Amino acid sequence: MYVNANALLSLVAGILILVRPALLNYIVAIYLIIIGVLGLVR
Repeated sequence: MYVNANALLSLVAGILILVRPALLNYIVAIYLIIIGVLGLVR
């Protein structure tokens, strides 16, 4: 089963933001870094 990495990261980030709204800045920053690295690697 193929899962889109962007969709999975978005889902995890959304759940974390719902559970811990105080982590929003960190989650967004980590998400953007991961998407950037994946974009460079692919």
